[in-house]
Amino acid sequence: MSNRAVAEELHIGETTVKFHVRNILKKLDVSSRGQAAALARDAGLTPPRQP
Repeated sequence: MSNRAVAEELHIGETTVKFHVRNILKKLDVSSRGQAAALARDAGLTPPRQP
């Protein structure tokens, strides 16, 4: 989801979303949401993909 979509879904500001996403990426030592998703997948934290 885009930052704007997340902000709308959670009823918070887009800047707040950007702040938290940036902190999460930093703590995971990755540079993109895709890399963070891959880490979650590799750790077994995501459900299997549906065909």
